[in-house]
Amino acid sequence: MPTPVRYSPAVETPAEDEAEISAGINAALREILETTARDYGHAVRSVHAKSHGIFEGVLTLADHLPRELAQGIAARPGAHPVIMRLSTNPGDILPDDITVPRGVALRIFEVDGEMLPSAEGLPAQDFIMVNGPAFNAKDTKPFLASLKLLAKTTDRMERSKKLISAMFRGAETVLEAVGLESATLKALGGQPATHPLGDSFFTQTAYRYGDYIAKLSLAPVSPQLLDLHDKKIDIGDRPDALREEIDAVIAAKGGEWELRVQLCTDLDKMPVEDASVEWDQAQSPFRAIGRVVVPPQPGRSAEMARRVDDGMGFSPWQGLAAHQPLGVVNRARRSAYPMSAAFRAAFNGCPVMGQTRG
Repeated sequence: MPTPVRYSPAVETPAEDEAEISAGINAALREILETTARDYGHAVRSVHAKSHGIFEGVLTLADHLPRELAQGIAARPGAHPVIMRLSTNPGDILPDDITVPRGVALRIFEVDGEMLPSAEGLPAQDFIMVNGPAFNAKDTKPFLASLKLLAKTTDRMERSKKLISAMFRGAETVLEAVGLESATLKALGGQPATHPLGDSFFTQTAYRYGDYIAKLSLAPVSPQLLDLHDKKIDIGDRPDALREEIDAVIAAKGGEWELRVQLCTDLDKMPVEDASVEWDQAQSPFRAIGRVVVPPQPGRSAEMARRVDDGMGFSPWQGLAAHQPLGVVNRARRSAYPMSAAFRAAFNGCPVMGQTRG
C-alpha cells in the first residue's frame, strides 16, 4: 500500500465565490421545501424526501486494525447502535417507476471524542452516501444549475418525468452493455430498476479520517444481499415497489454490510475539491473497519417513519472533528442541511434530532 496522505487544513482550497454559490443552493432548496410543504400540507426533506427503508442495527468496529485505519470512530473497537435510512434523491415524493439514484444515511450513536462545533450535544456520527463512487458535478456551480432546474420542476409534469426516466434507463442500459455508465443519466432518471439492497453506497466526497483523508463506503456482505446485486425489480404499477421489496428481505432475514475506508494516497490523482473524480481502487482499495448487522425487522414501519423521517436530520457535519467533511461540496452542505431541517421542524411543529447549526 502506498503511504496515505496526512491531513492538514491546506488540503482544502476554498474559492472566492463559495458563499454566493452556497446562498443560491440554499435558495433553490428552500423553493423545493416550500413547494412540497404547500402541496402535502407537511414538510419533507429538500432532497431524498422519499424513504424506502428505515431500520436499526449495530455497527461492530474491528479490533487490531492497522494504525492508518484505527482512526476516528475506529480508534477503539466496540459496538455502536445505528440507524439506516434508504431513500431516493428527489425532493418530491415520486412513484418508483421514475428511477433515480439511491442514498443511505447512516447514523452511528454513542461515539467518543471531540465533536465538530455543529454537532455539539449529540454524540453521533453521520455518513451520507449514494450508490455511485463519484459526484455528478465537479463543483457546486453546475450542481446549483441543475438544482435550480429541479426546483422549477418539483411536483410538476409527473407523466413527463416517467417518460424521460424510461428513455434515460434505455440509454444507460446501452452504455452499461459496452462497459460504460453515466452519472448524469442516472441522476436524471436513468438509474436501473434494480434492488436497492444489492447496492454499495459511497460518500463520494472526502472526509478527514483522523490523521489522514478518506472516502467511505457501505457494502452488502450477507448472502441474501449479495444475491440482490443488479437484480432487476418489476416495478409495474407499484408506486412503492422499493419499499415492498426492501421490507420483504429485511423482515425475513435482516442484512449485513461492511463499513469500508479508502485512504487518499495521492492528492493529484485523488483530489479533495473535485468530488467528480473517482479515486482509483487499484491504487487505494476500500478496506473494512467494521460490520453493520441489522436483525430481521420491518423494512419501514409507521413508527420508524415518524421517528426518522420527521424527527431526524442527517448531515455530513454531524459527527466527530476527526471526520470533518472536506471539499467544496461538503462546505456547501454545511448550511444547506440545517436550513432544511429547521424548515421541517418549524413547519411540522416537530423537533428534529441532529439539526446541526450552520
